[in-house]
Amino acid sequence: MAPPLTGIRVLDISQVMAGPFCCMLLADMGADVIKIEPPGTGDSTRQSMGFRMKGEDSPGFLALNRNKRSIALDLKSDADREVLYALVKTADVLVENARPGVAGRLGMDYATLSAINPRLIYASISGFGQTGPWSQRPGFDLIAQAVSGVLSSNGLPGMEPAKNSIPVADLGAGLFSTYAILSAVIGRQTTGKGQYLDASLFEAALALSVWETTELWGTGRAPEPIGSANRMSAPYQAVAASDGWFVIGAANQGLWLKLLKVLGREELQEDARFSTNAARLQNRLALIDAMAPTFLTRTRRDWIDALLEAGVPADLILDYGEAVVSEQAVAREMVKMVPHPVEGEFRALGFPVKLSDTPQEIRLPPPLLDEHGTELRAELISQGLLPEAAKSGKTA
Repeated sequence: MAPPLTGIRVLDISQVMAGPFCCMLLADMGADVIKIEPPGTGDSTRQSMGFRMKGEDSPGFLALNRNKRSIALDLKSDADREVLYALVKTADVLVENARPGVAGRLGMDYATLSAINPRLIYASISGFGQTGPWSQRPGFDLIAQAVSGVLSSNGLPGMEPAKNSIPVADLGAGLFSTYAILSAVIGRQTTGKGQYLDASLFEAALALSVWETTELWGTGRAPEPIGSANRMSAPYQAVAASDGWFVIGAANQGLWLKLLKVLGREELQEDARFSTNAARLQNRLALIDAMAPTFLTRTRRDWIDALLEAGVPADLILDYGEAVVSEQAVAREMVKMVPHPVEGEFRALGFPVKLSDTPQEIRLPPPLLDEHGTELRAELISQGLLPEAAKSGKTA
């Protein structure tokens, strides 16, 4: 069976991360994603990373743009804007991530394009959303992490602010946009009409701060950095064995008691500071200090094996080089080899969700700039949406 979004056409007029990530997720599910890029330079991510493999496109671009076709259009040009309008007539979804107001100046805002295609679902991803006093501020993942509170709660107390190394605002905005787009596609089956979707990096980062805002409203205090620990249960963090760090997850009272038995430290349950999860959260540092000498008596592997046998979650801390070749990652096919006309092939992350009957596919490599421009113009001409003269349109 074909992937579930086969027959859905998406116009990707976005750059860098949030929009391209969103559109790649849709493409992996079978959507026909057409990446519309500026002539000459293309998506800025093609050139933005400081290292290359064989070709001119950066690994960052390759990681976010598989299963797409590319056409180069100068949207300040009347002729190329007509090509865009022709593509809009064939599209189900459009994703853009310009600063609010830019799309209108280019004649590609929702009001203009929905008049051409009332079924169009139009998603705008920006730093702070289309409204509000911060809407015109430039938005990057770091900025969104800073003003959403994420930066303030990372790292360890007394250290310099620590950014989450995973770009949670960018990727979160892409994920939330994907969820909204699919919801709008389902809704269109009833209404017959598209709609406008307004997503932002700021709101994505804030929306993912579920535990932190819960702590704020529950205690009246802004959460402080707690390193690898969890805000809702303890002990649930990294601890040091005789040969290095590993993680334990005693996330409820039953697991806590099992942990104590493995440690041979049942007396800690008699300490009022540690007898309940609420008490352990209040006394997290004292708890770790009390357990630390015991953990140092054995190796990570010894503790992990003993804890897993007792039913207590525990495991090694792998770096990415170790994680992607782990037996679980291999079994779950989380690394794919992607063929490419310049690179030959390269490694990319696989699909994080498996569909039993309509599995995702890598159908196309990340496109070269304007690689499909002639092909797409020919399609539009054959459909009577462009004049024959448009066949010799601009290329990169």
